[in-house]
Amino acid sequence: MPTKKSGKRGLGDPSKAAVVGAVSRKGKVVARVVENTKRLTLEAFVREAVSTKVSLLCTDDAVAYRRLKHRFPHKVVDHGIGEHVVGAVHTQTIDGFWSLIKRGVVGTYHKVSKKYLPLYVAEFEFRYNNRGNPDIFGAAIGRC
Repeated sequence: MPTKKSGKRGLGDPSKAAVVGAVSRKGKVVARVVENTKRLTLEAFVREAVSTKVSLLCTDDAVAYRRLKHRFPHKVVDHGIGEHVVGAVHTQTIDGFWSLIKRGVVGTYHKVSKKYLPLYVAEFEFRYNNRGNPDIFGAAIGRC
């Protein structure tokens, strides 16, 4: 949503922070707060988070992802034209993770500052990756 200060949405709003994530289908998620959404930043995250042995990398149609096809088997869905699934190509898994973060922030924390955003992202990453763990509390205490 546009902020009251800038009136801008999305990437044009300087008061917003960028979070990038990757998830394997039926697997674990990796999410990080990043400095910006420029191509070099996002490519560095993908190189760090995604194995070169991946069978398919699915992204949205962001310009920053276009060169990934040289390094990974890469397919795109264009949300801008209403495209959400093309055969096995979709971003619904990571979109589900973003939905959990957003609902957690709005429903539990109400507001999150940029300063502590990495901690909130790490919390929801842990929750998502341990969603099937019957002793998630024990796992959390074990990591303290």
